Amino acid sequence: MLIFILLFLLFLFLLMGFPLFVGLIMAPLTVANVYFPNLSLDLITQQLVAGISSSGLLAIPMFVLSAEIMCSGQTAKRLLDFIDSFMGHIHGGLAITAEATCTMFGAISGSAMATMVAIGKTMRPGLLNSGYKDSHIIAMLMTASNVALLIPPSVVMIMYCVVTGTSVSDMFLAGLVPGVLLFILFAVYDYFYARFNHIKTRERKSWGERLISLKRALLTLGLPVIILGGIYSGFASPTEAAAISVLYALLLEVVVYRSITLREIPKIAYSTSIVTAAVFVLIAAGQVFSWVITYVNIPNMLANAVLSLNPSANLILLITSFIFFIACMFVDCMPVILILIPIIFPIAVGAGIDPIHLGVLVVAQSAIGSITPPFGANIFTACVIFEKKFVEVMSGVYPYLIIFILYSIVLIFVPQISLLLIK
Repeated sequence: MLIFILLFLLFLFLLMGFPLFVGLIMAPLTVANVYFPNLSLDLITQQLVAGISSSGLLAIPMFVLSAEIMCSGQTAKRLLDFIDSFMGHIHGGLAITAEATCTMFGAISGSAMATMVAIGKTMRPGLLNSGYKDSHIIAMLMTASNVALLIPPSVVMIMYCVVTGTSVSDMFLAGLVPGVLLFILFAVYDYFYARFNHIKTRERKSWGERLISLKRALLTLGLPVIILGGIYSGFASPTEAAAISVLYALLLEVVVYRSITLREIPKIAYSTSIVTAAVFVLIAAGQVFSWVITYVNIPNMLANAVLSLNPSANLILLITSFIFFIACMFVDCMPVILILIPIIFPIAVGAGIDPIHLGVLVVAQSAIGSITPPFGANIFTACVIFEKKFVEVMSGVYPYLIIFILYSIVLIFVPQISLLLIK
C-alpha cells in the first residue's frame, strides 16, 4: 500500500509542476511524517548527503567534462573521416559510418546526448546530400547515439553500479558485446534501406587516403584503449580512468589539434558543472526515496510476494524490461534507476538473475524508452538539436524501435551475450 502512496505523491508533485527532485524528496518525506512521526528528519538530511558520497560518482563529472572538451574540438570529425574512408563506398556506407562513429564516440564520451550533438550536426548535411530523407537521418542518429549507453564508459552504467553495489569494471566489460551487436543490427538495416531506396554510394577511398585518415584519428582512437586498458590492467580504477580521459582530451584538443584554446576551458567547465549539478541533485533526492522505501521494508515484502509465486527468471526479466521501457518513456533513465532498482533488484537476485545481466538489460530498456513516443527524453533532445517538430522526428524511428525491441527479447533469453566477457 505504501508504495502506491509514494508513487501517487511523486506523480502528483510532477503534475503540479514541481521539478522531479522535489517529488523525489517530498513524497517519501510526507509518508515518513504521516506513518512514522517519530522518525528524525536528521536521517533524511544524512541520506541526501550519503546519496552523493560514493567515490564511484566522481567518475561522472570527469566523463562529462571529457565529452564536453571533445564535442568542442576535432575528435568527432577525425573519427568520421577515418570510418568513412573504409565504409563510405558500400550501400548505406554513409549511414553506417554515422552509426559506427556514434558507437566509437560513445565509447569515448559515455554520453548519448553528447554523441547526438557531435555526430549529428557533423553528419546530417552529408546524409541529406546523399539522398536520405531527413526523418530517416534524425531517427538513425537518435537511435545510434543510444548505443553510447551500452558502450563503456557509460554514465548510466555507473549509476546502476552505485545503486546496486555492482562492479563498475564488470559492467563496462559486459556492455561491449551487447553494444557492438546493437550497432551491427542497425548497420544491416541501413545497408538494405540504402539498396531498396537507391541511395547513391560514395567513391571508394584509396589505401593511401585511408592511411592518412588513420594517422589523423590514431590519437583519438587511443582514448578508449587508455580508459578500458587502464581499468582492466589494474593500472587505474574507473574514477582514475575518468580523470585520465579529461587530461588526454585536453592534451589532444588544446596541445595537439589546437582546436580549442585555454580561454574556452572555463566555458566548457561551466557547462559541465550545470550537467553534473543536475545529475547529483537527482541522485541525492533519489537516495532519500530509496532509503524510505527500504526503511518501510517495501523491497523485501515485494520480493517475498513475487518469489512466493515461483516465477521464472525470464518472466521477471520480461516484466522488468516492460516496466523500465514504460517508465523511461516519461522520465529520464537516471531517476528511473534510482526509484525502481531498489525495488526490483532484490526480486531479481532472489530469482537467481545475474546482477550484471540485469544491469545490461536495464540500460538497454532505458535506451529504448528514451526514443519511444510520446515522451521519450531523446525525442525532445533531437527536436532541439535539429530544430524539427515532434512529428517529423518521430516519423522515421519505428523501424529502429522494432529492431531495438527484438534485440531486447534476444538479450533476455540469451544472457550469454551480456556475460560473455566476464565469465
